[in-house]
Amino acid sequence: MMGTVYEEITLKNQGDITRFGDGYLKEPEIRQMTVQSVVDTGAETLVISEAVQKELGLRTEHLHESTLANGEKVICKIAEAVKVYWKDRSMACEPWVLPGASEVLLGSIPLENMDLMVDPTERKLVGVHGDKPLGRIW
Repeated sequence: MMGTVYEEITLKNQGDITRFGDGYLKEPEIRQMTVQSVVDTGAETLVISEAVQKELGLRTEHLHESTLANGEKVICKIAEAVKVYWKDRSMACEPWVLPGASEVLLGSIPLENMDLMVDPTERKLVGVHGDKPLGRIW
């Protein structure tokens, strides 16, 4: 068994980033925090606690029923978007707010979007295609 992998990530309120870009906020006013996250390839997306949601000032967009690893069904809040940063990579997503959560989980969608995978030998995140993030053409 590989064991738990932790990685430091920075979360920023995406709405604040947009307001900064539009000139309505100053850069220091962007609500953000750096956290130790559990890299959880079994989780679908980014999962945060209610405390993280509150600190980042994220509104609840809607509710979603989810099934935990132990089979328990819970109602999660889906919050407005955050920007997730890991080293020189980033992506935006709507985090799930898990009631009673104590840790931030970095799930498969953000990992795939940032072209990351877990190196089971080193127990850390690495780029799927090397150290440089892949460029995207939209």
